[in-house]
Amino acid sequence: MSEINRGLFINGAFRDGSEGKTLDVLNPANNQLLASVAVASIEDVNQAVEGARAAFDQGGWGVAKPKERARFLRRIADGIRKNLEDLAALESKNVGKPIGDSRWEVNAGAELFDYYAGAILIHGGEMPPVSAPGIDLTFRQPIGVVTCIVPWNFPFLMTCAKVAPAIAAGNATLLKPASYTPLSALGLAGVAQEAELPAGVLQVLVGPGGTVGNAMVEHPLVGKISFTGETTTGTEIMKKAAEKIGRISLELGGKSPNIVTQDADVAKAASSSPMSVFANTGQDCCARSRAFVHQSVLDDFVNGFIEATKNLKIGDPLDDQTEVGPMISKNQRQISLDYIALGKEEGASLAYGGTIPSDPSMVDGNYLIPAVLVDVKNTMRVAQEEIFGPVLCVIPYKDEATMIREVNDCRYGLSGSIWSENLSRAIRIAKAVESGNLSVNCNSSVFNEAPFGGFKQSGIGRERGLYALEAFTEVKNVFLSIDSQFQS
Repeated sequence: MSEINRGLFINGAFRDGSEGKTLDVLNPANNQLLASVAVASIEDVNQAVEGARAAFDQGGWGVAKPKERARFLRRIADGIRKNLEDLAALESKNVGKPIGDSRWEVNAGAELFDYYAGAILIHGGEMPPVSAPGIDLTFRQPIGVVTCIVPWNFPFLMTCAKVAPAIAAGNATLLKPASYTPLSALGLAGVAQEAELPAGVLQVLVGPGGTVGNAMVEHPLVGKISFTGETTTGTEIMKKAAEKIGRISLELGGKSPNIVTQDADVAKAASSSPMSVFANTGQDCCARSRAFVHQSVLDDFVNGFIEATKNLKIGDPLDDQTEVGPMISKNQRQISLDYIALGKEEGASLAYGGTIPSDPSMVDGNYLIPAVLVDVKNTMRVAQEEIFGPVLCVIPYKDEATMIREVNDCRYGLSGSIWSENLSRAIRIAKAVESGNLSVNCNSSVFNEAPFGGFKQSGIGRERGLYALEAFTEVKNVFLSIDSQFQS
């Protein structure tokens, strides 16, 4: 799969858009043209939705046995692994993420298809006890046609996290990748085609959210929208879905805390925490971008954190040694630079980084040296607004109650970490923090097998694990009365 098809993927085949429009895709490491891909029209969206509905109804995908659907999912998982190096290189070139990260994410995508191939064989209904004489049964049934819209920061992994459970549950799925990063989604379509996934079960359409995305959300035959992206767009999708009482799942923004208590292993927290906020160049809704550090260990943590940050290898995404690549665009980098300037205006101090590298190999790309802001107050805009870049805000605290109040004084509640050698303290803080995903003494809280989603304005619903199958199904209840006369 060294060459990815650049067309729309509709009804099992790649083709140009009906209006002949194309979109240029750039390499963020040098801003050179990477590919030109076909752009969908409203007519293309309508054809894709109708084809998806036909695959669900006449094609029989909606009533296919779980074992049959599982067979196709395993074929796709095998195809992803077969093409892992090509898909990973494509992801690194398109997103700017280090090749090691891309390999891990592509492999995790394959694992998602394998996981749901197994999960649908055990995912069923219940027999709840009821007060009337008889038997009550619940069934999990597919919704029908669903739309999945993914962002540009983890395009392949998030595509798999939505598409795998959606088609495993029996839905026909429309996928809209972000305009910045459509290539790996088209790569997945090629894998699905090679796996002989029935035509119409997966449709991939590239185009602007304001036209193509809206058409996919508003179409009357689309019963569910699963969206990952920024909160403002999620709000608009909620409004549009409300007009037809459409089902929605939203995974939105974050401003996650990294809490370092007085009894933490400070050296470990400081040395490992940079990648909790600077991985993927800070373009991660789970980034631990607010460090709440107890006053007694503040200097040790900040000094250790900066020293570890200085040692991060910034450079070419295709270099195996690279840990931090470029940002997705010059505009996204400028947003981070503007926030760094704003933080200084608000009274914070720039303790490290926050500048554009002078290395000649990076000047044409969208690189930014990770920034550490200290003397930050939780009321500052840099501490409240999602920057979506490599910027850490360090907020000191003296007592636990005040810290928890400030951690929760934020419109987001997606992720976070707690560093403490006191188990009781760690559990107490974890229960008090308003967040959907937390880790203790490490940076990772997202796993394929476990639920993922946020509190407050970080979203609605849960992805991954068995929760994702629930999100892509409807529950039907059937009561069998023992007083009824059944014919044999």
